[in-house]
Amino acid sequence: MIKEFEERMPALFIGHGSPMIAIEKSIYSDGIMSVAKALPLPKAILCISAHWETRGTYVTAMEKPKTIHDFGGFPRELYKVQYPAPGNPELAKKIQKLIQSTDVGLNNDWGLDHGCWSVVKYLYPKADIPIVELSIDYTKSMSFHYALGKELSELRKAGVLIVASGNIIHNLRMIDWNNLNVPNTGYDWANKVHREIVAKIKANDIQSLIDYDKMGREYRLSIPAPDHFIPLLYILGMQDKNDKTAFFNDSLVGGSLDMTSLILS
Repeated sequence: MIKEFEERMPALFIGHGSPMIAIEKSIYSDGIMSVAKALPLPKAILCISAHWETRGTYVTAMEKPKTIHDFGGFPRELYKVQYPAPGNPELAKKIQKLIQSTDVGLNNDWGLDHGCWSVVKYLYPKADIPIVELSIDYTKSMSFHYALGKELSELRKAGVLIVASGNIIHNLRMIDWNNLNVPNTGYDWANKVHREIVAKIKANDIQSLIDYDKMGREYRLSIPAPDHFIPLLYILGMQDKNDKTAFFNDSLVGGSLDMTSLILS
């Protein structure tokens, strides 16, 4: 049984884009810091990152998770970034017991990948809030991930801030590199899908979002693989009837990357 906290914690989906967001000041890093000012102080953070895919579902359970630099070809400065937040083995075990729809394994090898630390560092720059990561089981359906989000929503009552990190639209093969840092530079098909997905979120049209792969060519271009889209489904699964949904960093860059983020509170 989850112990009630003084107030129900928000849940966030953050579009992280390039790993360079971790060291480059931009309207997107500013947007995350602006949201951080309104957040209650959590007991712990659960992060669901697009960059930890596994066969099966796992949660990090070590005392001191390492900072993982899971990318290549970037400036040396980026590889020097450390986010030494403590882990929370007790929370990991609570999550393992909370989830009934699938077995959850305790993982002591992973750590915090860049999908996590590159955005959480703007929420809590002192790295003093305990944090665990939940993996994404790539063998499961979109409806599975949405339902798992519903199960995890119980943690919001226990002082746990849930942060999911990915991108609503994420097609690296079609990136316009000359405009990677220029806001509101989306291809026509990406802008169309962006508008429709935001509208579906506002209308709570969850089934259409779960079935995005049936929506035609523009959606296949926008979401060629589900890894960065799945974290959004976790957060949508955590919606409470009393939640208000607010969007921030609401724009595309580089033609085919959507930085749109949202907070439930």
